[in-house]
Amino acid sequence: MRHKVQAVVIAMVLLVSTASATLGLALLAASDAPFQHAFAAQDGAHLTLTVNPARAGAGQLASTRTLHGVAAMAGPFAEATVQSQWSGQPFGQLTLVGRSSPGGPVDDAVLTAGHWVTGPGQIVLDGPSGGGGPLVGSTITVTGLPHAVNLTVVGFANSVTYSADGWVAPSQVASLQPPGTPASAELLYRFASAGTAAQVRADLAEVTGALPPGTVTGSGSWLAAESQNTGNGAIMEPFVIAFALIGLAMAVLIVANVVSGAVAAGYYRIGVLKSIGLTPAQVVVAYLSRVGWPALAGCVLGVVAGNVLAIPVLHQSAGAYGVGSQSVPWWASVIAPAGMLALTVLAAFAPALRAGRLSATQAIAAGRAPNAGRGYAMHRLAARLRLPRPVGLGLAAPFARPGRTLVTLAAIAFGATAVIFAFGLRASLDRAAASQSLSATVPVQIQQNGPGGGPNQVPTAQQDAAVTAALNDYPATAHQTTVYENQVKVPGVAGSANAWAFSGDSSWLGYGIIAGRWYDAPGQVDVNTAFLNASGLAIGDTATINTGTAQVTVRIVGEVFHPSSYPTVFGSTHTLPGLATPENVMYWDVGLRPGTSTAGYVQAVNHTLGSDSPWAATTHKDGGQFYTVAISLIGLLALMVAIAAGLGVLNTVLMTTRDRVHDLGVFKALGMRPGQLLTMVVCWVVGPAVVAGAIAAPAAMALNTATVNAMAGTAHTGVPAFFTQVFPPSRLALLSLAALVLAVAGALAPASWAARARPAVALRTE
Repeated sequence: MRHKVQAVVIAMVLLVSTASATLGLALLAASDAPFQHAFAAQDGAHLTLTVNPARAGAGQLASTRTLHGVAAMAGPFAEATVQSQWSGQPFGQLTLVGRSSPGGPVDDAVLTAGHWVTGPGQIVLDGPSGGGGPLVGSTITVTGLPHAVNLTVVGFANSVTYSADGWVAPSQVASLQPPGTPASAELLYRFASAGTAAQVRADLAEVTGALPPGTVTGSGSWLAAESQNTGNGAIMEPFVIAFALIGLAMAVLIVANVVSGAVAAGYYRIGVLKSIGLTPAQVVVAYLSRVGWPALAGCVLGVVAGNVLAIPVLHQSAGAYGVGSQSVPWWASVIAPAGMLALTVLAAFAPALRAGRLSATQAIAAGRAPNAGRGYAMHRLAARLRLPRPVGLGLAAPFARPGRTLVTLAAIAFGATAVIFAFGLRASLDRAAASQSLSATVPVQIQQNGPGGGPNQVPTAQQDAAVTAALNDYPATAHQTTVYENQVKVPGVAGSANAWAFSGDSSWLGYGIIAGRWYDAPGQVDVNTAFLNASGLAIGDTATINTGTAQVTVRIVGEVFHPSSYPTVFGSTHTLPGLATPENVMYWDVGLRPGTSTAGYVQAVNHTLGSDSPWAATTHKDGGQFYTVAISLIGLLALMVAIAAGLGVLNTVLMTTRDRVHDLGVFKALGMRPGQLLTMVVCWVVGPAVVAGAIAAPAAMALNTATVNAMAGTAHTGVPAFFTQVFPPSRLALLSLAALVLAVAGALAPASWAARARPAVALRTE
């Protein structure tokens, strides 16, 4: 029975460790150039062209496939740009393309949920399912037509270069074309040379020159998609690597602990085998084979489990990176089990070789008890402190096996660090998402949605004034600010800078301040980190800004959390003259009075504005897909590491229980009750758990700060201090108990066995 339990423990620990190692390697591979791999696998489009089919016939469009340098072409696909609603609320402008299948020579759209369109009345949306948006089965309503058209969401797919917002049946496109707008189609190209912006421009010029003038009405380069996706991947990489390394380190520790513990626990049997004539080499081979078979089974099952567990994790990782799909690379499925098996053999070889060199009497003595004198001082100290006898025996026990205790302490510390780190990183990302989206202070935005007088026409000043009047008329409106945006010139900044101008008071918006403060007087501006890096200026310096209508000198008073590689300036419309024009209106940010229903407010404002208004109220979206996916991925990874840590503790306590089974039988024979025995065994891990918690808390804080700063660095921004100040003393003390919870959870099963066992059974089990 004892050997069966040891075999099961070895197999289970190797299963979890191999699964953890497989997942860790898969995540490391997933964070390595995800866009480039997906672009190659999905035959991404180097160039996406929008054309007017009335200017060129199908034959002329198809002839561009044979142009010099064109490697592949797909299309033309009919397309329509429409306004939409979902659940009765504006869903924004969508470019819908008619495609009968997701595959093709260029831009293979990868289905991530549901199925492809099979006929009219259906739509496949680009991007992941969920995240607070539509699901499979939801209805998208196309507005701005003589009669609204309802489309059922039948699936979600990923185009690695964002060739469309959604796909419908080719026969559906004509019915979605707004009245009075010209027909449009999409062409997708891959070129032999398109690695730089200059090469893409040359490719575009070649295709445009081969078609009649006016045929090409728009274009999109794959380099823009690469820049955006590579940024997302870089942001994800620090915490993915952190969790992967923690998981791999946990696997190594646990495997080394369980195998060396199993060999040490077999010293008594080894002594018996040597006494009947086995040579040292035969002892080593015999014991390695006994450890090797369950280890091999655990590794094989572990790599299968790792691949299964990786499916949802990599699905979420692919969503965060903005690529179609990710899978476990073949080499991870080979290296993980091979490495764990090799580690098992190495971990077993050293103690087995040491046991093989012992004499029979030494091996038997080593199997009976730890080295003489170990732990006696702690037993005497526990007696002087007048601790209850079961508690004193339990707390002193780890000192009898210091090597095993240190490994157990390390396993608990790694597990607790991962749990505390996960809580902290989630809180940090929640704050970053709220700061970037302003979702906590701006529950409603007024965005352009509707005809606006015709395609590409700017709403008039009267239409804008109607929005401001409608917001001011509602008592539930606590704050409202019009946000304008345009390009400006700043000496010392290459190219242009982005300028955001706010009407009225904007201090309530709650932008995250990295350093300095939000502006509060004319002539003051805030800037993002990219602006400071590009200009070489610092907070307190002055800068000259040319808005196109005026040149003003401003003072920089704060650095704002605004992740972007593009220099951006934030100021009032008085400080940045010329920006407050109808052409530059982005949206209105709206703050509500406490107790106001956001949904009711949105419906009331939209009713007042009317269906003919180019503006519509909408619920302010959260921080975006990246934050949603990253936060859920953190939870999955932390759970994996916590399970591994719990199994490591279970193994240690089980091995210690087996080592001391004779002592346990004696204790029970002398009258120790099951509850006392349970307390004693659980106390074996309490001491290491307390020390592990004390180590894990500051380690997790430091890891969280380093990871958030690394993520921010890849997003070209600094970090407000409050993003990482997520561990107040009370919360940190509570989270530190994770070490104790992990330890007790792992110890309960063997402790319960020890408490239930009868004295005679315990003595015979030895």
